[in-house]
Amino acid sequence: MDQRYDFKKGKLEGFKHEDPMLFFKEWYQEAHEHDCADPHAVVLSTVSTDGQPSSRMVYMREMLEEGIIIYTNYLSKKGGNILKNPKVAALFYWDCVERQVRIEGVAEKVDKSISDDYFANRPRISQIGAWASEQSSEIDSRETLEERVKHFENKFPNEVPRPPHWGGYLIKPHYFEFWQGRLGRLHDRLCYTKDGNDWRKSRIAP
Repeated sequence: MDQRYDFKKGKLEGFKHEDPMLFFKEWYQEAHEHDCADPHAVVLSTVSTDGQPSSRMVYMREMLEEGIIIYTNYLSKKGGNILKNPKVAALFYWDCVERQVRIEGVAEKVDKSISDDYFANRPRISQIGAWASEQSSEIDSRETLEERVKHFENKFPNEVPRPPHWGGYLIKPHYFEFWQGRLGRLHDRLCYTKDGNDWRKSRIAP
């Protein structure tokens, strides 16, 4: 069924910042202020060695001048893809303000101390889950997973250490696209492309 919906909540007159990370931070803050659902949720896309793209929802947990940080199991499918091909794409979509931000860049593991600090502040059940779940691998039943949870709950009755196979990736962007929905599908699309140490700005057609 073709249901039409017109976008009319905003417009992009021009480039507000020379640095796209400042632009991104501003939009991210506005998504919070408008009570967008899960503004830190992001679609992360990776590519296998045979060229097959793969996408999944993850959470952005930190924002640095160099890029954004997500956390995951390094032995997962996305971890395996990133190991062989660190080029990734990330997509934020904020329906409440009719905006999306596309990011393309390279993912690299963060320093172990950063992963340690973040892991130490996770809820205990999430810490146990990082040990219990061999992410992306086949399991024979839900019961098998729950048994592994019990095993690690007993193994770590107090403090739960960070698994060596779990940690953060810093996605260092070389391309941003800021998309604002407009009437008649004539959307505004402003792009930043890394050019040496600078950013080249361009507007592209919807």
